[in-house]
Amino acid sequence: MVRGMNDDDFPANILGVQVSEHGPDSRVVTVSGEVDALTAPKLAAYLTAQLAVARVVVVNLDEVRLLGSAGLRVLFEANELATRRDRELRLVCNSPNATLALEVSGLHEYFTMSDSVPEALNS
Repeated sequence: MVRGMNDDDFPANILGVQVSEHGPDSRVVTVSGEVDALTAPKLAAYLTAQLAVARVVVVNLDEVRLLGSAGLRVLFEANELATRRDRELRLVCNSPNATLALEVSGLHEYFTMSDSVPEALNS
């Protein structure tokens, strides 16, 4: 099952979020576009909802063009929420801009990183 954002939320070129189920306990949240102060709350809502129903949530950032400080905060807080709920948040990040943001902020080391979605689902 794949769910995307409503057309009324943000134009797809600003932020796109799709959720797909992979078995009863795993979800993949695919993010595209820009995650900044305007769009980060929407991503936070998606991640919180998925962490409520899935043991493993993979966040695919491969199509993210901009990962601002608000987006970094959302990912960090989602990771903390996952830990408190005894769940796992895993990141897939082959986007040069998102990778740079994670590395420069020093947050890269706080996440479980994978090279691909299948690897993240199977680890």
